[in-house]
Amino acid sequence: MMKPTTLVAIVLSLLVSSIAMAENVLPQYAHDKSLGVASCSSSLCHGSIETWKDSNVLQNEYVTWIRTDKHSRAYAVLLNDRSKDIAKKLGLKEPAHKSALCLDCHAHNPAPAQHGEKFTISDGVSCEACHGAGERWIKSHVELKATHAGNLEKGLYPTENDVARVQLCLSCHLGTQKKFVTHRIMAAGHPRMSFELDTFTQIGPAHFRIDEDWHKRKGSWDGVRAWAIGQAVYSQELLGLLLGPRGRDGLFPELVLFDCHSCHHNMSDKRNTAARVGAGPGIVRINDATFLMLRQIAKRIDVKEAAELAAAVSAMHHAIADGNDGLQKARIVQDSITKLIPKISAHRFSADDLRNIMIGLIDEGLDGQYGDYQGAEQAVMAVQSVADFMGRSGMLRTVTLRADLTRLLALVANDEKYRSASFEQALRALKSSIAKGSVK
Repeated sequence: MMKPTTLVAIVLSLLVSSIAMAENVLPQYAHDKSLGVASCSSSLCHGSIETWKDSNVLQNEYVTWIRTDKHSRAYAVLLNDRSKDIAKKLGLKEPAHKSALCLDCHAHNPAPAQHGEKFTISDGVSCEACHGAGERWIKSHVELKATHAGNLEKGLYPTENDVARVQLCLSCHLGTQKKFVTHRIMAAGHPRMSFELDTFTQIGPAHFRIDEDWHKRKGSWDGVRAWAIGQAVYSQELLGLLLGPRGRDGLFPELVLFDCHSCHHNMSDKRNTAARVGAGPGIVRINDATFLMLRQIAKRIDVKEAAELAAAVSAMHHAIADGNDGLQKARIVQDSITKLIPKISAHRFSADDLRNIMIGLIDEGLDGQYGDYQGAEQAVMAVQSVADFMGRSGMLRTVTLRADLTRLLALVANDEKYRSASFEQALRALKSSIAKGSVK
């Protein structure tokens, strides 16, 4: 019988997920004032060198951020030669470190009217960029009777909620209708964008402790569920960009939404990266790496919906290739994913689910589904996340997988050196190791 506390956690997770999907306002666009890192960095607040023994919060979050988190150096990147060159090629009227086009993602960049006295743009992607403008909650959140729900009402951003967190992360790591790394920006020299929620959360680095108190205040934490929701929301947001004003660049579609390596390879390399979706040569295929992951997730949630989603994605690929109602087919896929997300939030992945997802991801690769780099990249991050969770949960002896996982990571370290045949060979070795490392 399900424990009452578990039922409450599930209901709370579903409620918060639905709120996040419907009403979420990103910190950059909050009406409250942002007070700046200086308001959080005191040694008596979150700037302690060491963690506090009797606190349910580490208290050294600022130190972790400033020392080891790349977000703290995001603004400084805009001052280097590469950024100057990108700004010049794009013909920006201002240098990168003063242009909203760059600052919207390389810093916390609210409107000037929302700048507090201690706010400074050079802090980069700072505390309030993720946790929300602190004007209304900065003082009250330390009061003895303060609750997490109360803090959320005062503008704290719900980063503990997987849907809200991935929407926030993707606002820069993919883009929105308001800010977006376009194909033109990448052509000017910006690095290719990639993202996977659980992996990026773990390498953040984490500045919080998942313990009983965290679960009591914020609900359950599940790395696999975070990965699954991340794949679904990424797919949904990508389609939203495709369907919105950002989906076009003059007469062309916005090419950054498509598979980079459909075009970016030697002319002598007569590859057809659209072949696996049934499209002919010369077709630029939409970047469907997260759709491949989502196919395995959906099978564990609802077999019927999984089949319908797979059919809808296939129809979308063909419609885009043929120029026949491609956007209409994309809306159908987007609607299917929207219905699936709350079910993923409510699902508790069993050991059987995890094993089937892991083997399913590998079998997709052995079936030739990771012939292109971006699919392989997502698959490696997915396998790593699922394996780590299974290892921590005692479902898998991950020590037997380390060499195989390391090899897979090395094979996707450089997109220009990716070879699908080598990747498939590594997947076979991993599948064999999983069989040896399974815990009965």
